[in-house]
Amino acid sequence: MKNLSSSCLRFFTLLLLFLACVVDVHGDTITCYTRKSPCFLKQLKCPAECPSKQPTNSYAKVCHLNCNSPVCKPECKNKKPNCNGPGAACLDPRFIGADGTVFYFHGQSNHHFTLVSDPNLHINARFIGLRPVGRQRDFTWIQALGILFDANTFSVEATKARKWDQETDHLKFSYDGQELTVPSVWESPENKIKVERTSEKNSVVISLPEVAEISINVVPVTKEDDRIHNYRIPSDDCFAHLEVQFRFYGLSENVEGVLGRTYQPDFVNPAKLGVAMPVVGGEDKYRTSSLLATACARCVFSRGGVLSEGNSGLV
Repeated sequence: MKNLSSSCLRFFTLLLLFLACVVDVHGDTITCYTRKSPCFLKQLKCPAECPSKQPTNSYAKVCHLNCNSPVCKPECKNKKPNCNGPGAACLDPRFIGADGTVFYFHGQSNHHFTLVSDPNLHINARFIGLRPVGRQRDFTWIQALGILFDANTFSVEATKARKWDQETDHLKFSYDGQELTVPSVWESPENKIKVERTSEKNSVVISLPEVAEISINVVPVTKEDDRIHNYRIPSDDCFAHLEVQFRFYGLSENVEGVLGRTYQPDFVNPAKLGVAMPVVGGEDKYRTSSLLATACARCVFSRGGVLSEGNSGLV
């Protein structure tokens, strides 16, 4: 019996050493679960430059697999939004479409506009802002996102702050009408949506499997921004707002929205090239009544998520 116990101990010790070596040498593997992807269920090794899918260092890059790419190769990416990459919505607000074209959408302060509307996904934005005396348009920023999928709703917003404090968390969440507390990771009971903090405060990634990934960061309008653009920000509000970058995995050909329309296969961006701030309209087409409303002139969201005939899958 004593010899058997010693053998078992040696076996488990060797097994633990082997597993430790495997983790150290190979790092994480990553798998794509999007069924229509050429990478579906392939287990791939993360690059040495970003060996982890969930690094403990908030500044480290994460291992990412683009399920839409014909080349099944993991890559390194920043956990926070890249405001200069496709799918970005930052600043006041400055969008980058699927084609890489930069355009601005003014909207209107304290109003809601549909960014993406597809049969199985709908995303609205609430705009905040101000209009200094003598200006004909509002300066606006995205303060909140309302996300609808299947029969569920999710919202994320930047809470109002008189002065910016980076040690305070300015994010507020709700799921199906109930306010959420999000520690490091939160996942819905049906595993339809996952929220992961990418830093202790003010940054998250929201994942809807096989549908979308949304990187979010909360920032204020800084004194330097105010000086450069002459926003004339008041002393009692720093206009905390969201920097956002979207990745989509299954939009239809008829997708709509301020940003969504740029993912249509035959979309021609009307933004004028060579202009410092090319403005693209559409307020009348994409205005909606509230953060979680689905009705607008061009909205196509359906609670059943039914695609019309001829719609495709991957973007």
